[in-house]
Amino acid sequence: MDSALQPSRTRHGVIVFAVMLGIIHYIDRVCISSLAPVIQQDLGMSKQEMKWVFSAFVVAYALFEIPGGWLGDKWGPRRVLLRIVMFWSVFTAATGAVWNWFSLIVCRFLFGMGEAGGFPNIAKMFSIWLPHRERDVAQGITWMSARWGGALSPLLVLGVSGAVGWRWTFVVFACLGVVWVVFFTRWFRDDPADHPGVNAAELALLEDAKKNMDSHAAIPWKRLLTTRSVLLLWLYYFCISYVWYFYITWMPTYMGEALKMDMKDPMTAILGGAPLFFGGIGCYAGGVMARRLARRGGGRGISAPRRVVGVLGMVGAGFCILAATWQSNPTLVMLAMGVSGFFNDLSMPCAWGAATDIGGKLAGSVSGSMNMMGNFGGALAPLAVVWILDASKNDWNVPLYVAASTYLISALCWLFIDSDERLHS
Repeated sequence: MDSALQPSRTRHGVIVFAVMLGIIHYIDRVCISSLAPVIQQDLGMSKQEMKWVFSAFVVAYALFEIPGGWLGDKWGPRRVLLRIVMFWSVFTAATGAVWNWFSLIVCRFLFGMGEAGGFPNIAKMFSIWLPHRERDVAQGITWMSARWGGALSPLLVLGVSGAVGWRWTFVVFACLGVVWVVFFTRWFRDDPADHPGVNAAELALLEDAKKNMDSHAAIPWKRLLTTRSVLLLWLYYFCISYVWYFYITWMPTYMGEALKMDMKDPMTAILGGAPLFFGGIGCYAGGVMARRLARRGGGRGISAPRRVVGVLGMVGAGFCILAATWQSNPTLVMLAMGVSGFFNDLSMPCAWGAATDIGGKLAGSVSGSMNMMGNFGGALAPLAVVWILDASKNDWNVPLYVAASTYLISALCWLFIDSDERLHS
């Protein structure tokens, strides 16, 4: 066959940039949980005060999801990503210059504003640059990399902060975003046809995605608020984010207080990253499973395979987090948490793929709305864990029972999510 008829593979470059951004996104987000004990000691902050720092980021992250996604729909992901990555990198570095509790809250709130538009604009980028059949796997690879970035954060923080101190650690991590912006600016174009590396055969593969470049569609708020699958995605993401934010906020404290682990031991840092590490594997596995199940279904659609993967993931995650409460060995507890993270993230590419398909030309807005609701759940988690611990006389198993219950609700949501619903024809 004439090589000129073979589609080029330039479109896969967007996956590379999404992967790198996902890693940076999670490193910048998660590093503060590992540094929380030393920050509290240095600034004279209590656990009660630190919970508001965690929640300040998540509240901002939730509130600016829809605006960030909508701007990507309107202006294109290139303009938006360049601005927001630089914005959040500035406030990552600024975290190292805080002087008290209030300045830390303000800094983390502004940091959350910037990070909010990251994943919705990645979804928008995929809706333009990838054919439909490749999107779930691309989401799986991206989220796997993001989780692994978070999983590596405890070790990175241990090494960097040991060398330069906690304040300069934030500056070092901020530089990663700046480097990403430089390369992304040179490579990415909102329209694949404008990229010199895309040939005619590859453009033909992306013919169906061209409609998603329309930047003039208004957000149909009434339909958004009355579409069953959108509402169920919101509830599902609220529940799993509630649990996930325990992993990236209070997990080090749980390991030190409940499991009596040595937080300066590198093996403890490795185990602390288990939910994110195994979650990364789950992200990739979920995307691949949904794609293979769709193929076995004879091309009858992706909605049912996504539903199977979603229910399996939520039931498995709930069982494993309960299993963690049955163990007394700290290593086994953390391994159970890790496997729970795997099942949690099995459904992630399916959820983002569903949001992208339902949204169509408004993929950024719909995925942003889902992530917004998820992060409201994430904002609740740091506060709720402290309230539950106070009510249960510091019994760390009780927050885990609550987490398992939220997974049951998420499983019920997936029984009724239909990614064939559309906001636009």
